[in-house]
Amino acid sequence: QVQLVESGGGLVQAGGSLVLSCTASGITSENYAMGWFRQAPNDRQGVACISSVDDSTFYSDSAKGRFTISRDSAKNSMSLRMESLNPSDSGIYYCAVRLSPSTRTLCVRGSGASWGQGTQVTVSS
Repeated sequence: QVQLVESGGGLVQAGGSLVLSCTASGITSENYAMGWFRQAPNDRQGVACISSVDDSTFYSDSAKGRFTISRDSAKNSMSLRMESLNPSDSGIYYCAVRLSPSTRTLCVRGSGASWGQGTQVTVSS
């Protein structure tokens, strides 16, 4: 059973930065995608995803140029560096893993993924 533990959320002023981390255990395949999602009022939106096969990435339009996702395969961990944060980035951020290496499938659909419990990010204006 896949288990995901997030850390690194908090309160930051607009324009600031935060780093979120996620550590995974129980992944039985070498081919998978990991990613970050933000809980919006009506759904959970993919922010950034990365593939275990070649570290290829997928970013939402709002994340491009401001967020950077990276992976440490030795530690089964993943990080999201968020810069130039604004209040619309606030929300609960969830780590997810899908046992398929397609980053687009994970980030756009989110179906079939395992989820962490989330970490709160609050950006004050």
